[in-house]
Amino acid sequence: MSDERSTLSGTREANTPRAADAPDAPAATERESRSVSKDDKRAEKAERAKAKAEADAAKALAKARAKAEAEAEKARAKAEAELAKQQKAEAKVAAKEAAKAEAGGAKTTDVPAPEADADKPRLRWKKKELPGGLWLKCEACGETIYKKTLLKEDLVCPACTFHFTVPGAERLQMVLDEGTYHELAADLEAMDRLDFTDTVSYAEKSRRTIERLGFKEALHLGTGEIEGRPVVICVLDFKFMGGSMGEVVGEKVALGCELAAERNLPLVIFTSSGGARMHEGMLSLMQMAKTCAALDELNRKGGFSVCVLTNPTTGGVTASFASVCDITLAEPGALIGFAGPRVIATTLKQELPKGFQRAEFLLKKGQIDAIVSRKELRRTLARLIDFGERAWSGGEGA
Repeated sequence: MSDERSTLSGTREANTPRAADAPDAPAATERESRSVSKDDKRAEKAERAKAKAEADAAKALAKARAKAEAEAEKARAKAEAELAKQQKAEAKVAAKEAAKAEAGGAKTTDVPAPEADADKPRLRWKKKELPGGLWLKCEACGETIYKKTLLKEDLVCPACTFHFTVPGAERLQMVLDEGTYHELAADLEAMDRLDFTDTVSYAEKSRRTIERLGFKEALHLGTGEIEGRPVVICVLDFKFMGGSMGEVVGEKVALGCELAAERNLPLVIFTSSGGARMHEGMLSLMQMAKTCAALDELNRKGGFSVCVLTNPTTGGVTASFASVCDITLAEPGALIGFAGPRVIATTLKQELPKGFQRAEFLLKKGQIDAIVSRKELRRTLARLIDFGERAWSGGEGA
């Protein structure tokens, strides 16, 4: 009996959990709570860091924007002050000239009021406003330039030496000795053989352009002298339909080659063109072969030719007579190419090199012989003409 009680007692003791083995519910809950609290702190800390970074970035952006706006405002104020200063100086000069003219009895700055308005309460004389177009903005650096200063510099920006496109008549004045130019074939005029019509007909567009500019085609052909040296000269004028080459331009280039061969004179060509004239279709493209053949004939007769590529020279002009003369020069920064950079980049599906189709890039690739600034052009051409005189000694026309 006593043994059974001992056995039962041992069984109860074995089945009864000890204090150490019993689960401590409050302690587990506290541990879980502490773990959650740490995660919350980490998340809160990360949120604070993120908010701080965003605030710093916004602050830096605002600071940079404010600095840029301040610099832009400063530059704008400086430009306006400079412009106002130049305008004031011009107004002062104009006032002096007006006073001098009035003192001499000239009334060039005043215009009499119409007789019909004599009974109205207004001034008898009214002053003319200052003429517009006194200022130009440089395409390269954005500098505002007084037009007279630019003309004095041969249309070269005094700030960055950017070479502006020169109209044909001004180019002839810059290059040739004064009073030596004699124009040839000035009456040649384009014909609308294809009855081409865009917004207006080609014939109408030509007529309007001729009336506006006062000459009949994009190329000026004539003779003249460069530092005392007689030459035959051809100058493309970008103002006339972008200096595009049609039948008349091709014919004038061929006539220039024939005249140079006949008179044993060097041929000097200045190009500024958008290429073949689309209004004449295939007839304009035929001029590429015609002009190249004319230059080849001049070369076979021992002639000497120089072409100066100016901004811009593109399309069929670049692909024909502009690239086959004995010497090929270019002005600094001139755009020279066949197709436009955007068309080439799209076709090749790759980024073009820096300075692509500019004179400096082409000089490195050997497509042109030299780059000559506008101020040095007359002297350089004179030296080349002296060199070319020896070309006639072995030619058929010698």
